[in-house]
Amino acid sequence: MNWLRERTAAVLAGSAIGDALGGAAEGFSAEAIKERYGGRITGIVPPYHADWQTARPVSPYHKGDGHITDDTLMTQALIQVYAKHRDHLDAFAIAETLVPLLQTEVRWVPELERESILLQRVFLAEKWLVMRLQYGHADPREAGVGNVINCGAAMYMAPVGIVNAGNPRRAYTEAIDIAGAHQASYGREAAGIFAAAVAESVAPGATVSSVIDAALRYAHDGSKAAVEAVVTAARALPETATDDEIGAALREAIRPFDTVGDAYREPNMDARLPSRTKSIEELPIALGLLVAYDGDLRASILAAVNYGRDSDSIASMVGSLAGGLGGWDAVATEWLDVIAEASRIDFGVYADRLADVAEEILQADVDRARLDIALIEGLGAATGARG
Repeated sequence: MNWLRERTAAVLAGSAIGDALGGAAEGFSAEAIKERYGGRITGIVPPYHADWQTARPVSPYHKGDGHITDDTLMTQALIQVYAKHRDHLDAFAIAETLVPLLQTEVRWVPELERESILLQRVFLAEKWLVMRLQYGHADPREAGVGNVINCGAAMYMAPVGIVNAGNPRRAYTEAIDIAGAHQASYGREAAGIFAAAVAESVAPGATVSSVIDAALRYAHDGSKAAVEAVVTAARALPETATDDEIGAALREAIRPFDTVGDAYREPNMDARLPSRTKSIEELPIALGLLVAYDGDLRASILAAVNYGRDSDSIASMVGSLAGGLGGWDAVATEWLDVIAEASRIDFGVYADRLADVAEEILQADVDRARLDIALIEGLGAATGARG
């Protein structure tokens, strides 16, 4: 298996593992998680609510027992869009291909334990894609304006990083274009930063520090300030810091930038509104955990799970990055096997599909770059001749 194919598989595996483990803890505080599970979560656990079929606010979703959630479903949907277009994507590709896919493709939805269209599972911020693009006929580049600002676009941008492996700048630009159909403000910005971080993580020789540098190089406004604050807090932790102390320190660092507030299920009145000074919580925390646990896939994923709040998205993001850095050897395959069986998904199929497309795009980029160089050299020669 070549480098790109192996790293693609590892990124998607790390993402799915984080998503599935974090699903059980989503929406709850670190203290509530400990009380429910008799301590910190150390692997795949049953749902937080034993009566999950009717318990509010999570019913009718089967979160836990190794089931992936909408983070992975949307990531796989974006892979399908790449597989159809077989080139870099933009907001128009999202309108043309992703929106119909959400409405028409019937597939097994693990949390619902039945076949359904993805539109029946995704959250309101993702349903916005259909409302705005299918029924509102909005310009795809601007359709995200007016949506709630959350991690909805960022959570499935890992494939953008893979098809732009080693080129964080291009990954950021492509993700910003794609995410314009879905999100605005710091939600869209987070999508670009995450894609850039993934692109760096799968580059040969990448390190935790180079991933953070790539994220900060292209970040803007409150998102950049939030990443800087959380990463600084992570780097300042003493070697003796406990898991609980790490989580508390990172939460304290993100608090000034987080619009949701401390009571996750009772968000502030100004939560999820556009801002130049705020940030989503999930991505900075994921980057902070990557630093705090030095890229260790298992440890960083479990830390994200036990952090609580939007734990599945945080764990999915840090799992993607740790997978990109560590490769397949870092993947917790014993967890992945259980998750694949519980979710009725062959993750290898999606990894192969994305790797095939990424290789095609890479070759096309090489050809395009050669043409660009020839054009620039020709213009340079013509300019020199006129001089």
